[in-house]
Amino acid sequence: MVDYSRWKDIEISDDEDDTHPNIDTPSLFRWRHQARVERMQEQEKKKETITIKKKTTEEKLQEAKEKLQRNEGNLDELKKSIEELEREQERVKQEEEELRKKEKLQPWNVDTISKPGFQKTVINKSAINRKPQELSEEQKELNLREFIKKYEKQLKQYGMLRKYDDSKKFLLDNHHLACEDTANYLVIWCIELEMQEKHELVAHVAHQCICMQYILDIAKQLDVDPRACVGSFFQRIQETDNEYKKAFLDEIEAFKERIRKRAQEKLQKLIEEQEEEEKKARLGPGGLDPVEVFESLPEELQKCFETRDIGMLQEAMAKLPPEEARHHLQRCIDSGLWVPDAKSAAAATSGSGADAKDGEEPVYVHVKPKDSAEDSKDAGEKQDEGKAKE
Repeated sequence: MVDYSRWKDIEISDDEDDTHPNIDTPSLFRWRHQARVERMQEQEKKKETITIKKKTTEEKLQEAKEKLQRNEGNLDELKKSIEELEREQERVKQEEEELRKKEKLQPWNVDTISKPGFQKTVINKSAINRKPQELSEEQKELNLREFIKKYEKQLKQYGMLRKYDDSKKFLLDNHHLACEDTANYLVIWCIELEMQEKHELVAHVAHQCICMQYILDIAKQLDVDPRACVGSFFQRIQETDNEYKKAFLDEIEAFKERIRKRAQEKLQKLIEEQEEEEKKARLGPGGLDPVEVFESLPEELQKCFETRDIGMLQEAMAKLPPEEARHHLQRCIDSGLWVPDAKSAAAATSGSGADAKDGEEPVYVHVKPKDSAEDSKDAGEKQDEGKAKE
């Protein structure tokens, strides 16, 4: 049979059944606990004293016996010393036995009622002082591309989920997705969908992105792996109060607003890049934009280019001051609005322009207003010198 008598007397310092009406109860409990601790400390000191005395007596007795065997010193004194040490050893054993009996009769308390049967400590040495590896921006981008290339199908599956239980199960089954790269991919996907004006799908993916971001934030606060926070997050978001859910939904709305702004910025940048490419494609031989040059021309010259009337263009040029006409003509040539005729240019070079020194600006002949039939004839001959570009 099991002996339960040991459980009858258990010393508890805060036993509420044994109090005094004139003594403060918490103080009484504290004094009792302090008295018990002092008794235990005194008993431990006695035990240590007996242990030291026992060890010293055994060492002296062993030393005396060895001397007696070697016949060193006075044999009679050695024999008397051995007898005294044996009697002392016997007294120490009796004291030790009495102390053991006394401990056995003492009531149990919270410190002596039980002892651990065994204990084991396992240290994960690889996790000690583990610091995240510092990567460059280029390496992070390369890792993200490799991650997307490897898990893009699973990332899209997670992004299309809606129910918390489904998302939780999917992440637990695919624990490698619980990382920052998943959140980055979902952000990029949201921006692309917003640029395509798929607003409902943006809201759907944004919800999953914020779920992942919350998991990463919890892991960062607790300094643990994000995979260990998947279950706790989904449990909290489903069982928590309205305040936590409201903060979660507000974060989703703020995230969607940031996505809209970012998508607009990217669209504006694409439009500017496209306009820049178109501008480069239409640049003239002198590197000027024909549209800008056309808009900078006087209104009369613009009408000439719109109607493609060379005679009207020559008359308009003749009305302008020489320097201004020269300026507009050169800009038209550099932008490609005016393409000089190759044959006329060669004739001009062999004629009046042959004596011009290298590096000097060529001389332009300005057409005078038509005052007579002769002027009309001269104007007709000048039509072969150039043509307007469409």
